[in-house]
Amino acid sequence: MELTGTVIALLPEVSGQGKNGTWRKQEFILEIPSQYPKKVCISLWGDKIDQAGLRVNDSVTASIDIESREYNSRWYTEVKAWKLDKAGSSQPSGSGNTALPPVTSFSEDESDDLPF
Repeated sequence: MELTGTVIALLPEVSGQGKNGTWRKQEFILEIPSQYPKKVCISLWGDKIDQAGLRVNDSVTASIDIESREYNSRWYTEVKAWKLDKAGSSQPSGSGNTALPPVTSFSEDESDDLPF
């Protein structure tokens, strides 16, 4: 699933120690434009925090996973971003070269050389 909007807030980075080692998480608030704009809190984990380099007012498209889990008979839902594409970036992450081939222009006398 993808969400496109504007980063309106960056929450402080949080880190801790788990059974698999040290972890890092940063959450940000994405405002999705519509007649009634919606705000979604999205988490970035580990190295993705540094790779994203998010700032307030960045326009981004976030590829997300939504997951809920139970703890002490209560349910918690988290929206995790696994890929972020900033608007206006020269090349979206994960895609190949999207450059178009050069356009060849013809003068009037050259365009009449076609056999049909």
